[in-house]
This record gives sequence, C-alpha cells and structure tokens, in this order.
Amino acid sequence: MTPKRPTLKTISEMSGFAVPTVSRALKDAPDIGAETKATVRRIAEEIGYVPNRAGVRLRTGRTMVISLVLSTDHDVLDDHTNRLISTVAKSLRGTGYHMIVTPYVTGEDRLDPIRYIVETRSADAIITSQIEPEDRRIAYMMERDFPFATYGRTRWCREHPYFDFDNGAFGEIAARTLLERGRRRLMLVSPPMGQSYAQHIVSGINKTLAEKGLELEILEGVTSHDTNERVRLALAERLARTDVPDGIIAPSTTAAISAVAALEHRGLVLGDNIDVFAKEAAPFLRFFRREVITVHEDVIEAGDFLARAAIRAIEQPDLPPMQALAVAHAPRPVDTLFGE
Repeated sequence: MTPKRPTLKTISEMSGFAVPTVSRALKDAPDIGAETKATVRRIAEEIGYVPNRAGVRLRTGRTMVISLVLSTDHDVLDDHTNRLISTVAKSLRGTGYHMIVTPYVTGEDRLDPIRYIVETRSADAIITSQIEPEDRRIAYMMERDFPFATYGRTRWCREHPYFDFDNGAFGEIAARTLLERGRRRLMLVSPPMGQSYAQHIVSGINKTLAEKGLELEILEGVTSHDTNERVRLALAERLARTDVPDGIIAPSTTAAISAVAALEHRGLVLGDNIDVFAKEAAPFLRFFRREVITVHEDVIEAGDFLARAAIRAIEQPDLPPMQALAVAHAPRPVDTLFGE
C-alpha cells in the first residue's frame, strides 16, 4: 500500500499544535513564536512534508514560485551569481515559496522571459539583476502591478523594491586608494555602460579623479561581462603600448584575474609597476595574488534581502517597498588576511 502523503494535519497531530498554527508557522507568520516555528519545521522536514502546490493555487491563486531571472552571458557562472542563487534559495526555505531560475542569453530580448512569466503567471514574483536606469523590464512589471525586486536601481527605484551595492562609493574608494599609492593613469574594465551600476562606478571614479585634474580610461572593445579570454586578450593588447596604465579597476573577480594574467604576460609586476583594485563577492583574490586590493560586496546579504522583498511585494503590496543600499567599505590591510 502506498503510504499517505504527510499533511498539515499530520504535523498538527505530531506537534500538538492546531492546524492553523502549523500552517502559519510554516509561512513564517510574525505572530507565531520562534520555538513553535522551529518545532513545526523540524517535524515537517523529518516526515517529508511538501505543500500541495496545486491545492494552494486553487485556494489562493498563487503558484508559490519566485523566479530568479538571470543572464547566462558569462563563460562560467561567477562567484557573485552562484552566491545569489544559493542565498535566495536558502532564504526561501520554510516560507512556502520555491525558487526557479529563468535564464536568458546574449542576443535575446531581455523582456521576453519577463513577459512570459507575467503573461502565464508561472511565478508570483520575479527577482532580476543587471538593471538599467530606464529598464523596460521594470517598467513593464510596474505597469502590470506584477510583484518583483531588483538587484540594482532604476531611475524609478523609489517606487519599487530593490537592493543595491553602493557602486558610486566603490568607484570613489578605488580611485582614492590608487591615488594614495601614487597611481595616476587609471583604467577601468567597465561593466556594460547601459547598466546602472556601471554608470555609478564611473561617476564615483571620475568625481575623485577630477579633484586631481586626472581622467579615467575605460578599456575599449570589451566589458567585465565578457569571457575571461576576451578580457585578457584586450588587456594584453592595451598593456603592450608605451602609455601603460598604472592602476586597473576591475569590478568582478573574473575581470581581476584576467587583468593579473594580462599584466604578468607583459612582464609587469603586480604591486610594483601596476596595481589592480577589484570588487569580489567571496574572499578569494588575495589568496590568488595577495597584492590585489579588494572591496567586498556581500551578495549573501543581497540575496536574503531580495527574497524577503519579493515575498512582501506578493503578500503585502500596500506596504512601502523594501529597499536597501549596502555600504562600500575601504579595503582591509592585506596582512590581516594572513595573521601577520
């Protein structure tokens, strides 16, 4: 005989709590105590309880799905993307919501996957990134009152949920740090300039350089979203000229690794002839080359916030949208990483 599927009543009988209490505990209701929630979730996990999503949709009209819509432009998913996916998935545990990843590729209209999800109602909310100041995807969802949260800011960001890293401050910190190290010819491996965070980075760098009467060079022909090989080759070609930059700003781990590979290929010494200043999601680069100067972007904080912001947009649309701008901190001294 096939064993019966565990239900809310099963958890109720095992825990001693009423079925409504069990249901609200699994939904992380604020009026249910932490100890009760922990007990209910432990029992649910032990017996393999899974909500009947078809039944939930019939009762509530919800799919209990949140879609993370991401680009697959990179050769290999970087630490930033991996951490975002894993953190959103982890943050949704115990909420009743499940995450799916909806990818899009280079050349595809970025609105297409958004439009499909909204028109088919295959998810209750969308989380997406690589935001543009006047992003058509965000305008589309706002016009249709579809719940969403963005990793990045549009020019309408006061009206919608978002989490962002202060990339303008990152640009200022990068430029100031390199100037303090005597660097005067700074070059940026920029993200695509149509995206908000690229514009914030450039603005922050230029603001700092202008105080010294200096100008920023942006590496031509590639962006930090291109493959490692393309970025490395473009940098190697640029570093072969006589007017070599003495400071490279790389807004990602992969761009920083490409920069180090290119400068070493040209016989330059990292930390001597040239510095690399990078942003990373995981503390990796200084174990790769301790001379790389790094700023940390907490993608775990971002993923958790975005998951909660999406749920609020679904369940409490009349409340103000959740919004946060993470502070960019100055780089730690390298010696603190090695116990010296």
